[in-house]
Amino acid sequence: MASSSHVAPTVAEVYRTILAEMSESSDVFVAGLVEETTAGLVEVLADLDEPPLVRLLAQESLVKWLRRDFHLASTAADLVADETLSLHVTGHEFESGLVVGEESVTSIVTTDDRAAGPGTDDAEFVAAMRERCDEALETAGTIGLRTPPRSRVYETLADTFGSEVEDDFRAMLDAVESTRSGGYGNSDGDALDEVELTLLAAANHGIQLYEISKWGEDVGVASKATFSRAKTQLEDEGVIATEKVPIDVGRPRLRLRIGDDRLRDVEAADLPTTVRELLASPPAETGD
Repeated sequence: MASSSHVAPTVAEVYRTILAEMSESSDVFVAGLVEETTAGLVEVLADLDEPPLVRLLAQESLVKWLRRDFHLASTAADLVADETLSLHVTGHEFESGLVVGEESVTSIVTTDDRAAGPGTDDAEFVAAMRERCDEALETAGTIGLRTPPRSRVYETLADTFGSEVEDDFRAMLDAVESTRSGGYGNSDGDALDEVELTLLAAANHGIQLYEISKWGEDVGVASKATFSRAKTQLEDEGVIATEKVPIDVGRPRLRLRIGDDRLRDVEAADLPTTVRELLASPPAETGD
């Protein structure tokens, strides 16, 4: 039984080594993952130039965890749209995280500061593991991410409001790393979510609440009601302000503005951190 082992500081680097050795046409099962190892898999698949086709066999709870983080789920949605990744919900339990290729099986093992991928290319063992994955796939169900692909969000945001708005949103989303409060990559539990980041980008460019919330609902980011609730919270906290815009018929619409003077000259990539710092400090007077 031939074996090999990949050891690296992060699980993402282990995945990168394993998957880079497989061709684009390879059919790969990944099973038995937990939250951190799932995040690493999505990160690497999105970064590889020619990733193999990966069929992820996951517990329903893991997929629900994945879709609660827009940052991660929108990347996964791009991979699903590109047919690089397919998601399958299974009740079949695997003893550990596994990458089951056509010619090798690798186990994913992590510690606090290291990750390893001990593996084997023994033909009989590989065949047995692929048969086990095939059996799990036959009874697996499907579950949607309920999140639009990241590329579609960026494209429609630029088409609707201009490239500067898209650039701001992109910079802020990249800066926070996760939009799940208290989730993977956010130990303090104060992460800004995708709706709040969108409203910040809109306020930075004086976009109307109606326009940004309609875009958000149409593209699948969130409902208009969710945008409205987030706007009210950010406005109550002094982060954004609104001004009325009269229209010919009906109630005036609201134009979004940055509400705290200390945010006005902050680079987009630094806005999420600065907002969180301001929320923890005494309020300042808002501008006109």
